[in-house]
Amino acid sequence: MTMRRLIHIPIVHTAADLGSLSELVQSHYTRVCGRIGWQQREEVLKALWTDIEANLEEMRLDARKTRMYQDGLPVCGFEERIVRELAKAGSRNHQLILKWLDRGAALMGTEDSQLLVEEYEIQKQRLTQTAGDPSTRKEQEDRLERLLTARDSFIAERINHTLRDSEVGLLFLGALHRLGALTATDIRIETLGEVLHKAVRRPGS
Repeated sequence: MTMRRLIHIPIVHTAADLGSLSELVQSHYTRVCGRIGWQQREEVLKALWTDIEANLEEMRLDARKTRMYQDGLPVCGFEERIVRELAKAGSRNHQLILKWLDRGAALMGTEDSQLLVEEYEIQKQRLTQTAGDPSTRKEQEDRLERLLTARDSFIAERINHTLRDSEVGLLFLGALHRLGALTATDIRIETLGEVLHKAVRRPGS
């Protein structure tokens, strides 16, 4: 029996992943946690990506039957160019995607560009506000929550319509996202950690 399988890889974005928001995020984080706190965060995330890359290697997937889905990557027609630019800027996430593309994996635009633009504008406003009306902040948080729900629905629909029988999808997705909309499909969803845990416990492995 054929089936579709999705490996969910929870991620936290590094500075290199954030594009034009990188400086604003770094400045905000440094104000709250200090420069050393920011440096420690980036070191922890580097180690995380080293583990993710090693764990994916252990799975020994056939890249030619693998589709790559990336949080923040719009359906736009020049997805690979975006990935290459971010990889060149130092993003371990996108460097890993390029490695799999070179092996024959397929890169899929994953998100609605309009939703991404709307979220970007709200995040930019929040990061540049030194102080603000609490009601305004609450309104921004509510809009971001609604946008996140809409993004998750779009991502789920995109995966459901593009992942084929006998294929594996690798979904790099930020920790705040939810995959509930995919539970009604025939796609088997596993996190990367669950897959490796099962492999270790499998008799004879």
